[in-house]
Parts: sequence; structure tokens; C-alpha cells
Amino acid sequence: MHTQSDRGSYYRASANRVSAYPSLKGDIKADVCVIGGGYTGLSAALQLREHGLSVALLEAESIGWGASGRNGGQVCQGLNMAHEDLAAKVGRPTADALWQMSLDSVELVRTLINKHQIDCDLKHGVLHVAAKPGHSADIEAAVAYKQEVLGYQDVAYIKPADVQEMLGTERYYGGEHFTNALHLHPLNYALGLATAAEQAGVQLYEHSRVTDYQSGRTTQVSTSVGNVSCQYILLACNGYLGPLEKRIAGKIMPINNFILATEPLPDHLVQRINRADVAVADSRFVINYFRLSGDNRLLWGGGETYTSRFPSDIRSFVQQHMLALYPELAQYRIDYGWGGTLAITLNRMPHFERVDQSLFVAHGYSGHGVALATLGGKLMADALAGSAQGFDQFAAVPTPSFPGGTLLRWPGLVAGMLYYSLRDRFF
Repeated sequence: MHTQSDRGSYYRASANRVSAYPSLKGDIKADVCVIGGGYTGLSAALQLREHGLSVALLEAESIGWGASGRNGGQVCQGLNMAHEDLAAKVGRPTADALWQMSLDSVELVRTLINKHQIDCDLKHGVLHVAAKPGHSADIEAAVAYKQEVLGYQDVAYIKPADVQEMLGTERYYGGEHFTNALHLHPLNYALGLATAAEQAGVQLYEHSRVTDYQSGRTTQVSTSVGNVSCQYILLACNGYLGPLEKRIAGKIMPINNFILATEPLPDHLVQRINRADVAVADSRFVINYFRLSGDNRLLWGGGETYTSRFPSDIRSFVQQHMLALYPELAQYRIDYGWGGTLAITLNRMPHFERVDQSLFVAHGYSGHGVALATLGGKLMADALAGSAQGFDQFAAVPTPSFPGGTLLRWPGLVAGMLYYSLRDRFF
């Protein structure tokens, strides 16, 4: 086992550039201090500059070092909670608004990429597939609900035989095709946002780990070698929050997910296993997800762990999941294997909160991070600037704390995950 690093990442190896922002040294002032250099923080910083506010962004490692630079790259409409369940908790108008914002989040990513000319291997189409025959009816019903109740037409049900032909396997049993969804190179997207933020006047600082802060009447953020005096603090740490803010730490649970990248695959194989070049995610509780890179590598995500340590051989850990679906890939080299930490909530909805008059947080995206984190940053910035409707609608969704708080949440989660992983395997 070993602790985290992105050195084995295909994304890091194929990054457009190496970010090289200075560390914070001494004392500075800004209207807003953003803590975290992933999608949430970078999106917030960009939007805050549009509102005319000065911004200092502090990242403990390097830009995109966390989940924003390591993830599966899928940018899809929708939320993890069923719309009917959401409406029961917050009312139909708010549930409808949250659904619309999930659509808006994908369009925001698309707009930022186009506006700032971010080179990130942008592609189109996400396919959610049934991993078991019994899941197909649920997926078909979900498509019908989106079309008939929500009035959303950029989604289609794909019959089992057609999915099997699209993906070259008989192990999937129907699918939900989001035709207007995206997939991309996540690190290059993050680095592109950072370049845009820098050009907009954001002060970006890497290797500037926040050790403490005060919020309220006197607001200051501290690192070991410098401080930021500010009016507001935006927390954008997600799975890397740690003990920094104990008032909200129990709302999320950090978990680890892993990805491999094969060598570039021949065109005939690419056409057989993913002829439409879509991003795929299956219906298992511990999902498999995969897509093709810009240079025809298969990027495959699978397997989770729930401690701070990673498997010693990530490539083999993930490869077993890939070969269960595509045994013919055993003859192709695995060039990269890496992992990262994301944050989940108990209800799998993101947690948005104004913790006090000076402190905002958005995190816990539970696997929808590319789209919803980009949106979360924007909504925090808008709320701080006086347009809080979108932020408040997400904040209206109750976010229960994990039982036992940060101390006891881990054994409970592991027991639950073990149960669902057994269901994936045997039922």
C-alpha cells in the first residue's frame, strides 16, 4: 500500500503544461480567499473576478492535484438522487430548479471551454448501462421519466442488443444515452481554468497549505509562511478537507477510486468496443466506467478503497474489473494506473452551506464533480456577490451527517460498501 501521488497518471503525463505558480509568502489582502485549486475553487475565482472582486486562491499541492486532475472525465446531466425523492424533500419547484441546474452545469463547462479555448480532448455522449438484466427496466423507466415528466429530450433508451453492439460485449443489458453530455481530459480542463483565472487577475498560489483560518468579524487565512486578510472565505477542498473545518467535516466521507490507461489501441478494436466514442458508466453500486482518450487509450475506472492508503499495484487492482468485461484486452499493455480521493455524502447530493457570515462551502459531489463542482464554484461566487438563489436551492437539500461523525463514519461506511459490493457480485 502507498499514499497518494499522481505521478502514475496518464493525465499528468499528457498535461498541456506543468503549472508553476508561486507559494504564498508574507501577508497579502484580497476580498475573497479561495481554499482549493480544483474545479470548485477555480470556477469560483473566475466568477468572482467577473463580479469585480479581488481573489487569492491557495492550493496545498499543485493546481488540479486532487480529484479535479485524476477523475474519469465524464460531464453528464442529472443528479444522484431521483427527482421524485428530491421533490419529496424540498418540494417540486426546488427539485425542478435543481434538475435544471444540473443541465446548466454541463453547459457551463462547455461555455468555459469554448470561451477560454481550453484544449482538453472534448468529446460528446455519455452512456449509462445496465450491468444486470434486472437493471434494464429501471433505466428504461428513468429515460421515460426524463422525457415525459421533465421534458428533457436529449436522452434516449438504447435496447440491450444495441448496447451490446455499440460496446462489443454481451455483458451489458440496455442503456441511457445522454447525447448532449461531454467527456474530457480533466487535468487539462483544470489547468485551462487556472490560466483563465490568472489572466483575469486571480492571485494563484501553489504549495500553500492552509493551516488555520478565522472567519467572522476578523477574517484571515493562515499558512505556515503567509496570511491572507480577506472579507470572505470559500472552502473548495472536497475530499481533501481533512480536519480544517470541523463544523462540516462530518457531512462528507472521503473515498478513493482508481483508473488505468492502456497503451493506444488499434482502430479495429476501438471500433468494436466503443464505436460511438462515448463515455460509459454501469449500474453497479461500485461502478465500472470507461472511455477512450484522445490518443485511443482505454481509460478504465473501477474499484474503491476507504482508507487514506492506495493499493500497491493499482494497475492490477483495476485491470481485473476491465478484463471481466473485455478479456481480450489482456494482451495489451497497461501504461498507467492512478487513484484519487473524492467526497461522498450520505444522500449523494452535494453539500452547499453558508457556515457563517464569512464562510461558504460547496463539496461532496459524489461522483458528479466535473459538472457540479464547476457549477458549485459559480454559485458560491454568485451568492457572495448577492445572487444567492441557486446556492440557496442546493443548500435547501438536507445533508445528514455520517453516523458517528468523522470518528466513526469509516467503519459504518465500509460495512455498507461491503454489503453493496456483494450485491453487485451475487444478486
